[in-house]
Amino acid sequence: MYIRAFAEAWPDAEIVQQAVGQLPWGHNLVLLSKLKEPQARLAYAQRAIQHGWSRNVLNIHIETRLLEREGLAVTNFGAQLPAPNSDLAHATLKDPYLFDFLGVGKEADEREIETAIVQHISRFLLELGAGFAFVGRQVHIEVGGDDFFIDLLFYHLTLHCYVVVELKAGAFKPEHTGQLSFYLTAVDAQVKAPEDDPTIGLLLCKTQNRVVAEYALRDSNKPIGVAEYQLLAALPAELQTSLPSIEQIERELAGDADATAHAPEPD
Repeated sequence: MYIRAFAEAWPDAEIVQQAVGQLPWGHNLVLLSKLKEPQARLAYAQRAIQHGWSRNVLNIHIETRLLEREGLAVTNFGAQLPAPNSDLAHATLKDPYLFDFLGVGKEADEREIETAIVQHISRFLLELGAGFAFVGRQVHIEVGGDDFFIDLLFYHLTLHCYVVVELKAGAFKPEHTGQLSFYLTAVDAQVKAPEDDPTIGLLLCKTQNRVVAEYALRDSNKPIGVAEYQLLAALPAELQTSLPSIEQIERELAGDADATAHAPEPD
């Protein structure tokens, strides 16, 4: 059945030269069963080859719609970073970030989320994307005799720069960029090596108004990106792999209603 589906999905006689022809059969089964559009299959196949994704990692990235979320964060990289680094850095960030694997509720505060991230650092790095290396949590810096602590510090091996990640359990506020800019200045002055590129900041908020974020970043002289995070999956996995039809949405909602109606009372 799958061999026939593979032949129908890739009628081109030169398919062996394509990315899917270079992947193991198990990877191709994931592509066939999870994605309907040939362009999407090729995109994920090419990325799997580029980064050496296992079958399980490929499945996770498809289910969380990795490629569809890339490059959607609000940033000022075009103005604050030289090309082509600005384009690469912008493509590196995504929006939203999915942290449903952390196992914390919607009301978790910054410290709870931060603790869960460190406990699940491998999965968090997978969500951040290729190239991120974990440096530390609550990284101490001293400025003028005062102590400050950076939530999470990473180094990006492709961008050749440090990345400061700050977590906010509430909505984005313009003043958040001022605090993050201060941390970027400190890292550039005290941590960055001469051969490193300027440090980048990523502000992760529970919610954000994109227009407010764009205004807040417009006059900032530090490269900063702003994105949302989700602690719980917004959609069932089967609806995360492609844009669903109205009929699919109606069937899913009907199924949820039936399940709720027949669910046992909580203890």
